Amino acid sequence: MNTLYSTKVTAIGGRNGSVNSDDGLLDLPLALPKALGGKGDAPNPEQLFAAGYAACFGNAVIHVTRNQDERVRDDDIVVVGTVGMAPNGSGGFGLSVALDVTISGVDQATAEAIVEAAHQVCPYSNAVRGNIDVAIIVSAD
Repeated sequence: MNTLYSTKVTAIGGRNGSVNSDDGLLDLPLALPKALGGKGDAPNPEQLFAAGYAACFGNAVIHVTRNQDERVRDDDIVVVGTVGMAPNGSGGFGLSVALDVTISGVDQATAEAIVEAAHQVCPYSNAVRGNIDVAIIVSAD
């Protein structure tokens, strides 16, 4: 595979530590969520994953419509990502993802077709396919 982009982030201290990117743009403390017994006073890995997936999926929607008559522009797409964590029954944990996708300026059938195509090209979708349950709700606005 010919790599188009690569980044490096260092995590120190696990869920109560910090993350820092090699270019210095990402420099965040982390905290265990209150729901898991932590302080919840800083972002957690699930929030970062939800943010990354939602942003990437939104761009995949824009990407698949670039050569179509009904192009989706940046302001036409809103993706709300929800990441859940639960015991996996084997002593570990698993994730689930829900993406609530709203596209302005298209009808419902078109929005659904665009989202299906985006789900096939999105790097996050391709990375988790077969490993994480992903539920997608599509709305035209």
